Amino acid sequence: MKIRTVIIDDEELARSLVRNYLSKFNEIEIVEECENGFEGARAIRDMKPDLVFLDIQMPKLNGFEMLELIDEKPCVIFTTAYDEFAIRAFEVNAIDYLLKPFSEKRFQEAIDRAKQKIGEKDSSESEIKRLDVHLESTTKLLERVVVKKKDQLIVIPVHTILYIESEDDYVMIWSDEGKFLKQKTMKFFEEHLDSRLFVRIHRSFIVNLEKIDSIQLYEKDTYLVLLKNGSKIRASRQGYSRLKEVM
Repeated sequence: MKIRTVIIDDEELARSLVRNYLSKFNEIEIVEECENGFEGARAIRDMKPDLVFLDIQMPKLNGFEMLELIDEKPCVIFTTAYDEFAIRAFEVNAIDYLLKPFSEKRFQEAIDRAKQKIGEKDSSESEIKRLDVHLESTTKLLERVVVKKKDQLIVIPVHTILYIESEDDYVMIWSDEGKFLKQKTMKFFEEHLDSRLFVRIHRSFIVNLEKIDSIQLYEKDTYLVLLKNGSKIRASRQGYSRLKEVM
């Protein structure tokens, strides 16, 4: 049975190299090639491949952001131009990676590892989840947040976020463009949004300081934060203290 494969990379030369190397493997069938993460997410959803070659650094939507949006994750071989230091940061948990420019011998090793993973889907998904956890601890400050709404992928620039609200294991992101549910924790956003602009004012709310219009005393030890769009959210006494420190 053929191993259905998708190649996702914004560089034609990189896709061509993978395509050329794969031509030596009769058991592998390339079912789609994509040049960005949006196309890649759709291809994985529609084609349901067994194996994906995935670039990490792509415009608009990088490889890790794309993986976040996929419900049924295939076996993934990362292709990346990250330097050796960055590679070591997630080497332990990656299914496999190819550091550009990679040799045909190294490519063969990656294919061999992938073959062992094909059919062990639970194992592949758990490894990607562990990789996600590790990446959360090393991610720099966010400049955008990618969400999925039905079949649509939406990129939210962080400067358009009004506030973030806790929703159990999810968060609701309220932005200038509407509200969007994201499977991330409040702790993640508290750690990866610029603390000079975003403040956790309550266990349930993180607010964008640039969107605040005024602050009013609501009741003892509780304040009401009024946003420029008319929204009203609560700030605890501790959250109000944080606001005073940064404003």
